[in-house]
Order: sequence, then C-alpha cells, then structure tokens
Amino acid sequence: MINLRKCFKAAIAAACVLAAFAACSPKEISYTDKSLPAEVRAKDLLSKLTLEEKAGLVQYNSPAVERLGIKAYNWWSEALHGVARNGSATVFPQPIGMAASFDADKIETVFTAVSDEARVKNRIAAENGRVYQYAGLSFWTPNLNIFRDPRWGRGMETYGEDPYLMGQLGMAVVRGLQGDPDADVLKAHACAKHYAVHSGLESNRHRFDAQVSERDLRETYLPAFKDLVTKAGVKEVMTAYNRFRGYPCAASEYLVQKILREEWGYKGLVVSDCWAIPDFFEPGRHGFVATGEEAAALAVANGLDVECGSTFSKIPAAVSQDLLKEEDLDRNLLRVLTERFRLGEMDGESPWDGLDPAIVEGPEHRALSLDIAHETMVLLQNNGVLPLKAGQKIALIGPNADDAQMQWGNYNPVPKSTITLLQAMQARVPDLVYDRACGIIDAEYAPQGSAYANLIGASEAQLEAAARRYAVSVDDIRNYIRRDEEQRRSFLPALDEAAVLKKLEGVDVVVFAGGISPRFEGEEMRVQLPGFSGGDRTDIELPGVQRRLLKALHDAGKKVVLVNFSGCAIGLVPETGSCDAILQAWYPGQEGGTAIADVLFGDVNPSGKLPVTFYKNVDQLPDVEDYNMEGHTYRYFRGDPLYPFGYGLSYTSFVYGEPRVKGKKVEFDLTNTGSVDGTEVVQLYVRKPDDTAGPVKTLRAFRRVSVPAGQTVRVSIPLDKETFLWWSEKDQDMVPVRGQYELLCGGSSASADLKSVSYKF
Repeated sequence: MINLRKCFKAAIAAACVLAAFAACSPKEISYTDKSLPAEVRAKDLLSKLTLEEKAGLVQYNSPAVERLGIKAYNWWSEALHGVARNGSATVFPQPIGMAASFDADKIETVFTAVSDEARVKNRIAAENGRVYQYAGLSFWTPNLNIFRDPRWGRGMETYGEDPYLMGQLGMAVVRGLQGDPDADVLKAHACAKHYAVHSGLESNRHRFDAQVSERDLRETYLPAFKDLVTKAGVKEVMTAYNRFRGYPCAASEYLVQKILREEWGYKGLVVSDCWAIPDFFEPGRHGFVATGEEAAALAVANGLDVECGSTFSKIPAAVSQDLLKEEDLDRNLLRVLTERFRLGEMDGESPWDGLDPAIVEGPEHRALSLDIAHETMVLLQNNGVLPLKAGQKIALIGPNADDAQMQWGNYNPVPKSTITLLQAMQARVPDLVYDRACGIIDAEYAPQGSAYANLIGASEAQLEAAARRYAVSVDDIRNYIRRDEEQRRSFLPALDEAAVLKKLEGVDVVVFAGGISPRFEGEEMRVQLPGFSGGDRTDIELPGVQRRLLKALHDAGKKVVLVNFSGCAIGLVPETGSCDAILQAWYPGQEGGTAIADVLFGDVNPSGKLPVTFYKNVDQLPDVEDYNMEGHTYRYFRGDPLYPFGYGLSYTSFVYGEPRVKGKKVEFDLTNTGSVDGTEVVQLYVRKPDDTAGPVKTLRAFRRVSVPAGQTVRVSIPLDKETFLWWSEKDQDMVPVRGQYELLCGGSSASADLKSVSYKF
C-alpha cells in the first residue's frame, strides 16, 4: 500500500537536493559541507574517486581513501540478540524465544537498548583509532526467513513460521536499531535477510535452487521483507546464498530489480551474504558464470551495493574487459556513500556520543533481558506439579542445568556474567539436590569441534595472528574456544541410571534441564552425529540418553518437570507421558536461569506462545528440500500436531466470549476464570472458505492482554484492508480480495481453541 506520508517526505527531500544544486555552482558544493543533504555530498564525493577507489568502497571491509579524508569502514556487524562478537554486551534471548513473547513493543525496546550499546562500542573504537569487523553501525539482522521446517539449524535465528508474526516483530527490530527514520543521522542500520526463499539445509545452500510457486513466494516467503521495506524503512537487504528459479539470489533480476526496487520502491542498500558471490563461479557450487570478473559484473549490474567477500576487488578488471559499465557501479556507490553520511560515520559525530559506557550490560539492560526472557517461556504441559511449592524436596539434574554458553544461543555477545538455572535454583532452594546425570547425547560419539578447536591453550599472540588470518576478532575466537571446551562436557560416560536414582532418594520433584544446544544446531557446523548433520537436524526427537533417563525417573515414581532448551521444535511424544510438566525455555540469554526459576516457582505466570508448530515426529513433515508450502507450518499442515502454533498454557485459565463484528472491528470478551492474574496472547486468524488451495488459516493480528483474576475485559481488534490480504490469481500478488471470510479468535491456532464469526469484506 502507498504510504502518502513517506511519499510526501521523499518529495521534499528530492526538492531539497535539487535546490541545493540550483543554489550552488559546482565549485561551491563540497562533500565536507555538513549543512548539505547527504546525497548531495555523496554525489560530489563520488565525482572525485578513481575506479580502484570505487571498487574498494563497495567491499564490506572498505579501505580508507586518505587523500579525500574517507575513513576505513567495515560494514559487517552482528546484533541478532545483542551486539555480537565485539566484547561483552547484554545477551537477550535468542530470536525464536523472543518470538514466543508475541510482544512487538518489548522487542523494539530490546533493540533500542542494543543500538545504544552499539553506539557506545562504535564510539570507543573510533576514539581508540580502531576500525574492525563487528564494531560498525550496520547490523545484519533480523533474519526473516520462514522457519519452514524444524530440521533447519538456523531457524532459531528467526521469528518463527508465520509471515505476519515475522513482519510485525521484524519491524520492531528495525525501529529499535535504526531509531527515528526522519532524523538527519540514523542511529544504525538494520538488514532484512536472507532475501529470498531460504530456510535450509545448511549443507546445500551454496548450490541449491529453490523452486516455489508465485503464490508461495508472495504469500509466505516475501511478506515480512515487504513489511520491513515499505513500512519500517529498513536500510539494508541481504541476498541469500541459494539460487531462486535458476539464478543466484544476488543475480536475480526478478527479486532485486523487479520486486525489491520497482514494485516496493526500495532505495536502500543491497548487500551479499558472506562469500556468496564466489558461489557464482567456484567449482561444485552454482556454476553460473566462469570467472570472478563475470560474477562481480553480474552482481553490480543487478544492483548489489556491498559485497561481503573479496570478489568485488575484480571490479576494475571487469570494467576493463567490458563486462561492466562504470555508471552501474556509480549508481550503487552513490547509495553506499549517501548512507555513510546518513550514519554520521563520515563526520565522526552523532547525537549518541554522550551515552555512558556503563549502560553496556548495565543493570537496566540486564533487567530488560530478564523481562523479555520471562515472556519467552512457553508452558506446554502441566498436571498441577507447577508452580513448585514451599517445603518440597527438589532436585535439579540434566546437561543444560549449568551451561551458560548454551543460554547465549548463536550470533551472540559474550556477557561478563550469566545466571544459569543451577545458580538460580540454588539461590531459592538451599538444600537443592544437583547432579548433571547425563550428557546431551550418548557418550560414544565424539565432538568434532569448531575451526578454532586447535587453538585451545594458544598464547595471546597466536590468538591475534589467527584473528587476522580468519578476519574475526580475538573475542570471537575465545567464544568459539569456550564452546569447544564446553562441548566436550556434552559427552559424559555411559548413563548409570541406578546411581542417579539413588541420589534422588527422598526427592519430591525432579527438574530436568534437557533439550539440545547451539553447539549442535546452527550455521554450517562441523557436526555429524546421530540426529544432527552440519548444523541441521536429521530427526526432531529428544536425544536418546535423555529420553531413557526421563522414563527411568517416571518409572521410579518421581514427579518430573522437563525444562527443554532448544532453538527448534522437539518431538516430545514420549515425554508427554514421562513428564508431569514441560516448559519450553529456548536459549534464554544471560538472565535465563532466573527467568526459568521465576516461572517454575510461580513468581511469574507464563504467557509465551509457540511461534512454530511442534510436530509429533518427522513422519508428519514433507521432504526437507521441498520449499512448496503444502504440508509445512500450521498454515498448510493438515494433520494433528503435538502442540500447535500459538499454543501455550498459563497458571490461570481464560475463556473467550463469542466474537462479533461491530463496524470495522471484531470484539469479544476475555475472562480470567482462575485465581491468579494472567496475560493472554489473543490471536486473530482469517480463513477464506472458498479458497481450498489456500492456507487452512493465517494469522492477521495478535494482542497481549492482561486480565486480573476473576475479571473480564473487552478485546477489540481493528479490521482493515490488510486483514484481508489474500492471493489473487488475476494480480499474481497478495491484495485485499473481496469475498466471504471467517474470523477466528482464540488462544492458539488449534481449531478447538478458536471461535469464529463470518464476515463479508
């Protein structure tokens, strides 16, 4: 939809640029004049650059151009859930966990805190005269790829399986990172990635060709990207590694030129995923062109502005070989230089220069990490054992009970301190019985370790040399080394169930901290283990050693609470019988232990809802390489899941009244029929009964509604044209489609949890 306010402002900005040129002769315009619009300054600077200098400025590690006073700059920074790979910073929950909060406002607050810490770190680096990777202001987040299949290892970086939820939470990330879009100086850049049609497998992403229908493309894979571009004003879009309909995504004219630039009117930067351009020509990958010069020319001509990699060093050769027109490079570089001026990076000053360094991992941000972690907790099952009660003899066992690194997830900062579940429980239960009891997986499988495993025990000089060689920070290498050392602890000697049970004699309730770990799921990992391959999963079951121990505890008559840590859906069918309660904790960040304990003991009433479907087993899933949506996610899955999308229990109960349409809104009463205050995530789904090829239902709104015990509140949700965006064969796009709809209101996507009302749009 056209945003008239944005169009008006864009027209004013364009008029200002023209007026600046009209009012000044060329001699009077200078890129050093801070009073001029950023694009005017960029045009003047562009005119002074040589071809070789231009080629350097469109690479992610852009060198300085000292003769013109251009500083070196590195575009690659990470802030998936905190300023990552740049020393200590606040670690918020993994995005898949934050998605379970269904709380866009809180997520915007989180990323406002993240961008505050980013500005502090960037200023300190500049004051020290240092320019290095991960210290910049352009953050390659959020990850908007639909979590199509729970076996995909990077799904934990996303905000779930629903395009509407992804868009709403992704826009919150952008608002928090970038700040006021109309300000003269932007706070930072966010980046919508990976564009487009990418969601695994990690093992084939450099050669895979994604083929989907136009409906699936427009209905599922693109809506979140469109939201961030047309509504939130995201400043960067990152193209994916894979091919789409035969073309590498960075070379796809359809994706980049037709849809992104022309249809959506995107004016920002397009960046490549790291070392994706060599995939164009390297053996065993896409094989799309024969040389690096051809690859560079193809990407630049298609509008790729910044390359993460080294192929753009071949741009001068591509121009000399008549493979590339210099004016195409100039078009792209003008965008790059304009954004550097808009970040204030060229001038070395910003409105955030006065931020106190003490905010980084300070009390306020740690409290915010705890606050959002509370909202991520999803109670999947409870037969009354929770909340835990005073006077009970409690034991805590399991491989994830005392694992700080596991709580950080991936693409993470390294905090100065982390509260594990063990620490939080010990603070509450002085006579707590603790035993690790088992590893994450069976002992006979040995860990492979990361690429840095050989640096365990290395000297500082060796670490610094390795950091230069791998183009990463020393802190990043230390992080990987810590993970390698901890990974060894994931493999324990064979489980002695009798010894564990003996230690638990007299215990009333056993809290089992299990699940998996970001050491086994994630991006292109060196992991080949039963159930895990290269960062992806080959099944979705809880590892066997944990499953056997949980059954033994149940058979011994123990009350068992499973706290499941994972970045993906786990098939927990046996555990629904062996456990009295199941709490999904995701990877909850540095305050995660406290957040879990607060929920277990009832200080916090859980309110999280699943942002993904929990299937019973892989037999319910289509082929993992099938990107067609039929059978994938709650929108196209026609079976009976273990736990549906949007599901989550509370320590109270909510009753929904019958929905009714009044004017341009749907209303219903929500009653808390329990004895404790609670917050319900109210969900509105839409179904079009006459479209049998379309989704079973699709999310169109959600609200977090707090209701005191025994009270009723009226919930009102506006209905507008976007509520009825639907696939149009005529338009070959998602547009408001007239017709008969069902509005479905309730506490999860399950039919039994929804009440409906018909509506003719």
